[in-house]
Amino acid sequence: MYLLDTNALLYFLYDSEKLSQKASDIIYHNDAKICVSIVSMWEIAIKSSIGKLQIKSSISKIADTCEKEQFEILPIKPFHLDEIGRLPAIHGDPFDRLIISQAISENLVIVTRDETIPLYNVSVLW
Repeated sequence: MYLLDTNALLYFLYDSEKLSQKASDIIYHNDAKICVSIVSMWEIAIKSSIGKLQIKSSISKIADTCEKEQFEILPIKPFHLDEIGRLPAIHGDPFDRLIISQAISENLVIVTRDETIPLYNVSVLW
């Protein structure tokens, strides 16, 4: 089971050529369960609203695309927040810290190009 980080989700949606071959194989050619965190959609919405990111559709449309692709949209659960408190202070990005805690809590492999995430005790694919 895999959890797409925000960068992998954006590459899937808008620029699949930037996906690594392994990430592309998992997303396009595998029957594995793919999850997308609501945290990623929240991050996209915030960064879009402050001009740090331009997206071509609404968050609702992104969610619809994920559902059409049969990606599970992973909500934030209280035990995910408990896990944040146990994470070492390696990554300063709160969105990434929550995605890491979700992956640890749910035993998911994070699909990401982020070079800091592998410093945690979490499985990563890129």
